[in-house]
This record gives sequence, structure tokens and C-alpha cells, in this order.
Amino acid sequence: MPSEHEIQSAIMVAVSKHQCTIFRANVGKVKTIDGRWFDTGLPKGHPDLYGFKWSNGKVFYIEVKNAKGKPRPDQLQFHKFLTQIGIIHGLARSVDDALQIIDEELVGYGFKDYGGKQ
Repeated sequence: MPSEHEIQSAIMVAVSKHQCTIFRANVGKVKTIDGRWFDTGLPKGHPDLYGFKWSNGKVFYIEVKNAKGKPRPDQLQFHKFLTQIGIIHGLARSVDDALQIIDEELVGYGFKDYGGKQ
């Protein structure tokens, strides 16, 4: 089973070749070498990847999980927020999932089993 990181990397390559710009969101806190905490500043639950389609400028967000991965409560909350305002986003377990979310401009793909709409 591929790791989440491997899936994420494959999605980034495929989406970049698919007339889109995509970015990896480094989220969380890390301790610096001098002992201070650094916070990325992104909200809790922010999806792993985000970007936009060249064809129409629409923004999309992709939460990447492996075959067994489940979204955390803060990720579900972010999903609910994006759903309320109709932003393209979804949970992708493969390149095909990510491309489907983007191409079909889906809102909430993959979250159905976790209390979300699809």
C-alpha cells in the first residue's frame, strides 16, 4: 500500500501536468534549532494540497489519505466550511480521485463516509 506521502507526490506531478498549478501546504508546528516553536499559520485542518485550474481560475483543495486513512475532526470541520461556500475540494486516495475532483469540480468528494455530503 503506498504511503500518504507517495500518493501526495504522485498527485502533485499529475495535477501539474493537467493544466493546473498545485501547492503543498506544510501545516503544523515544529521546534526550531534554537528551541522556539514555529507555526505555519495555516488554519487547523487545512488540506494537504491546494491550487487552481488554468482554464477558469477556480481554486481547489485536496486532502490526501492512504487506503486506510481517515480525516481528523479538524479536517472534517474545514471540509464543512468549504462545502458551505461551494469550494471544489475532496479527499483523494489516488491520482484518479484528485483528477476527478478537479475535472468535475466536485465539492466534498470522499467525505461522505465521515458525515460529509458528496
